[in-house]
Amino acid sequence: MGSDELAANFFRASQTKQKLEREKIKNKNAANQAHQEVGAKVRQTIEELGGTMPEELPTPVESIEQLEQKEKKRLKRGSQTSMFDEEKN
Repeated sequence: MGSDELAANFFRASQTKQKLEREKIKNKNAANQAHQEVGAKVRQTIEELGGTMPEELPTPVESIEQLEQKEKKRLKRGSQTSMFDEEKN
């Protein structure tokens, strides 16, 4: 995920959180509906501004899993500490 998609996701999440708190939404279905509404508005704004839609953004060459595997192999060859969380394994 690149910085544009990350920023859009963070904005969507923060706006959804604010909407849930502001409207005192507690019901799961209502929360899901609020999430959908905010996501649709964020997408609409990206489109209106002429931005690139998330599904059109370039994807990374390597996945997190692939990077973790490379890191594990690199660590086996040397004594540096990992840049990934060791508790996952």
